[in-house]
Amino acid sequence: MSSTLPLRHQASTNDFSGRRFQVFTARNLARIPGVSHLPESQRFAMQVVASVLPFRVNDYVVEELIDWDRVPDDPIFQLVFPQRDMLAPESFSRMAEAIRRDRDRGEIQQLARDIRGTLNPHPAGQMELNVPQHQGEAVEGMQHKYRETVLFFPSQGQVCHSYCTFCFRWAQFVGDKELRFASNEADSLLDYLRSHPEVSDLLMTGGDPMVMKTRNLAQYLEPLLKPGLEHVQTVRIGTKALTFWPYRFVTDKDADELLRLLERLVASGRHVAIMAHYNHPQEISTAIAEEAIRRLRDTGAEIRSQGPLLNHINNDPADWAALWRKQVRLGIIPYYMFVERDTGARRYFEVPLARAWEVYRQAMKQVSGLGRTARGPSMSADPGKVEIQGVTEIHGEKVFVLRFIQGRNPDWVQRPFFARFDPEATWLNQLRPAFGDKEFFYEAEYREMLNQA
Repeated sequence: MSSTLPLRHQASTNDFSGRRFQVFTARNLARIPGVSHLPESQRFAMQVVASVLPFRVNDYVVEELIDWDRVPDDPIFQLVFPQRDMLAPESFSRMAEAIRRDRDRGEIQQLARDIRGTLNPHPAGQMELNVPQHQGEAVEGMQHKYRETVLFFPSQGQVCHSYCTFCFRWAQFVGDKELRFASNEADSLLDYLRSHPEVSDLLMTGGDPMVMKTRNLAQYLEPLLKPGLEHVQTVRIGTKALTFWPYRFVTDKDADELLRLLERLVASGRHVAIMAHYNHPQEISTAIAEEAIRRLRDTGAEIRSQGPLLNHINNDPADWAALWRKQVRLGIIPYYMFVERDTGARRYFEVPLARAWEVYRQAMKQVSGLGRTARGPSMSADPGKVEIQGVTEIHGEKVFVLRFIQGRNPDWVQRPFFARFDPEATWLNQLRPAFGDKEFFYEAEYREMLNQA
């Protein structure tokens, strides 16, 4: 195969020179341009929170995406920099006191582990129900929650170009092996897929698989082209690189090689979907971000966008409408608006379900039909993905109308059910059945699943 990309993959007339990737972590947070101008109390608070929750940002995000004149209200600053209220007051005070007293590293690390243990590091039954068995043994670095879709966590991709402060996968990044999903065994993945012909979709996730060198990504994906795996028809790759490091697809040394890999998958008849994580229209405001999107789409891969509704970042219908309109113009398919998961810094970012539905509804009213492909607000909860379809009144009772988009039992999918309206509820487990029912229709069967796990 030629080492030269087809003409359509060549860079556009814009001059995109390669940029050296420079990363900042908690160890050198104070050296980040812009941070030194913040009040000392804010810098200290950032250090305290970064001792518990993961922090990582790169120079592109710092220099190109954040408007430092708007800090701390800038949405991308909120997206990547620690904020005091991400920790409960008691947890913050305990860590702040330990740092002020210059406790030894081991004591601070143990305190951090204690605090993390209160933050529900593995929501939605990830450890108890999602890890599959193969030949009598648990398969490391894999989750199989829904019949058709397998999630794989390649060990080389368990980091991101920058970290999102709201991330529900934050436990992958804090250096605690007991909290981490990861595998470097391509053979175990392929063996599992061969033995499960019901699986049509493989989702490469992390972290971010796009931090991997293309040769490493290829060792997992190229074997799909061999006989015996024809039933795996869709390859999804979850990534935030289109926001945090679009150079990955344009000027990185193996950017062209990556595009050729995607082209080969598409040419084999596979559907290749880049599951792009976006939270605010500011993320696609640069020329390099648009060029990365163009080059990816030229491979035949499809880009779908998803992200949660977040207080302090995008709790505004206008932001979502602007994001979806821009994505449609660039050829991206709006896919999901999620509800912030019940993990990590949820106390800072969560929005009541009633508010989430209203933001979704008002945003939908502002876009054309092509932008209304985004489903939501959707909770990736223990029993499955549950969508809030609306708020209404039935027989004099105000209720949430809900349905499963995905369920641990496929028979649950698309079945409407009703919860009593609660203006403060932020997650499925805070809702109660409407009309005097004792439990939702799926709960008895779900308890049985837990008992058998």
